[in-house]
Amino acid sequence: MTDGSPVVHGFPHLDTVRSAITALYRRISYDGMHAYATSLVPADAAFSDADDLHLGAQRVARAMVHHLHLPDARVIVGFRRMEHAASVELAAGPEYFIELNDRFRTHRRDIGAALAHEVMHVLLHRLGLEFPGTRDNEILTDTAAAYLGAGWLLLDAFREDATSSQKLGYLTPEEFGYVLAKRALVFDEDPSPWFTSAQAYTAYTKGRERALRDGRQPPLTAAGWAGRHRYAKDRRYARDHPGAAADPAVPYAFEDDGQGLRVSFGCPTCHQRIRVPVRGRVRARCGVCRTVLECDT
Repeated sequence: MTDGSPVVHGFPHLDTVRSAITALYRRISYDGMHAYATSLVPADAAFSDADDLHLGAQRVARAMVHHLHLPDARVIVGFRRMEHAASVELAAGPEYFIELNDRFRTHRRDIGAALAHEVMHVLLHRLGLEFPGTRDNEILTDTAAAYLGAGWLLLDAFREDATSSQKLGYLTPEEFGYVLAKRALVFDEDPSPWFTSAQAYTAYTKGRERALRDGRQPPLTAAGWAGRHRYAKDRRYARDHPGAAADPAVPYAFEDDGQGLRVSFGCPTCHQRIRVPVRGRVRARCGVCRTVLECDT
């Protein structure tokens, strides 16, 4: 939780975010992911000063459990002084214990955001899905929360002005925007009307620009002239220099498996690597997210 400290911006965790999206599709499956096609609605996370603190927190927690298709487990929410925004006790159930930072007693509008992250920990625990290391695992949790329809609350909790700032979660605001935009492209759902924070909306638009760029990289036919020109140059080099190392600055790599030159690249939806022969126009279908891709190899 960043409270008053400078907020990190940009896309420093993008590789881990993309790996998290791939892991979600692999673990939950295409059909399972589409069970989350509708986001948590704002009314389910609404929390006014007139609400009883503990009863209101329990209500929002139950809404999170229901939205994430968790078994009807009881989530007990408490408040205490702590360094972080919240913590959750991950046990076998049937009850889960979440503790929120005492500051949420007076910042109730953001209780839903904190619970979105912690309840997602419960879901990932039940799925047996985790990344090595605390940092990457927390990035996985934020990415999953946003992609499965509850994490737009985490971006909406971002507020920043000349004298103060607040951000929840481990992703930057723009990275939250990126994940939400990737979700929006798949499920045709625009989360921007739900933002109450002007800074959250700005971060979403920047993240969306980056997400759209994923679908405009060669060898996809939607790639622009500059990308196609660079791709053609790299293709000639790969043919003339078999076995040459791939350039990490480009999103594709060439290889010759003895049956002809092939190009591999990340699926713009789930980022699973796809390999197709270099032979002009090719239609590829991602085996993980089932996206059909028009390529010019």
